[in-house]
Amino acid sequence: MSSQKREFKIFTIVEYEREQEYLRSQHKKGWKLVHLTFPGIYLFEACESEDVVYQLDYHKEGLGSQDSYVQIFKDCGWEYLFDFMGYSYVRKSIAHMQGNEEIFCDEASRIDFIERVFKGRMLPLVFLFFLTIIPQTILQASYLQSEPHRTLFYIYLMLFVFYLYIFIRFALQYRKLKQRH
Repeated sequence: MSSQKREFKIFTIVEYEREQEYLRSQHKKGWKLVHLTFPGIYLFEACESEDVVYQLDYHKEGLGSQDSYVQIFKDCGWEYLFDFMGYSYVRKSIAHMQGNEEIFCDEASRIDFIERVFKGRMLPLVFLFFLTIIPQTILQASYLQSEPHRTLFYIYLMLFVFYLYIFIRFALQYRKLKQRH
């Protein structure tokens, strides 16, 4: 049996809880996360099967505060793994936890997390959507008689639908968190 494995998984911005559960289930199967690369290639290393909670935080304040940021996790008993595209990955064994411990101590801090993701990830997508996707979809629709424009129209239409899907999922996730608060 190999001591490492790679798996390809894609999680959208709002599916961080699903990603955390996926990583936890892999650890229960004897595979701990050691690295992640774009576009969603997870590198796991064989380990003892254990119930380990994985948590993600979105930290985009820059490298200047990175040492103190990592130290906060260590002080609370979390193992800092790495940063990937603005997200910090940490884990902690259930055996070392007190109750239902999470890096977000309350719903207000979880909502703050979602707002940081919105500002860091969703705002650029919103700008791209309104400044590129919508105008190009409309422009290409006006030239549907020409084959290259028709192809471009369908590409932009698919992007339009994909972006709407992401925005709706994010809005529903945010609303769900707000209602829990």
